[in-house]
Amino acid sequence: MSAADASPLVLSRDEAGEFLLPADMLAARFGWPTQTLRDYMRRGLVASRVERGEGEDAGRWRLSVRCGNRRWQAVVEADGTVGTQRVEVLSAGAPKPSR
Repeated sequence: MSAADASPLVLSRDEAGEFLLPADMLAARFGWPTQTLRDYMRRGLVASRVERGEGEDAGRWRLSVRCGNRRWQAVVEADGTVGTQRVEVLSAGAPKPSR
């Protein structure tokens, strides 16, 4: 792990409060070149979901991005810091997130 990987990932938000996910960061999580992810996005093959935490998770969000059989999920704290994240390779029968 490089020194850059050791620093916490902090996500920005736009004027509407939507999370901004850098394409280069997301492509790296999937193990792809950035252009590959951008191509999948243009072709409508990337789906995302944002879930707001409730109860003891209030103030947190769970972000999910799915492309093909891969899903990146992250829990984001109120300040935009990514607390945990993971990439999964899903089975063919796994449900797809709604758009």
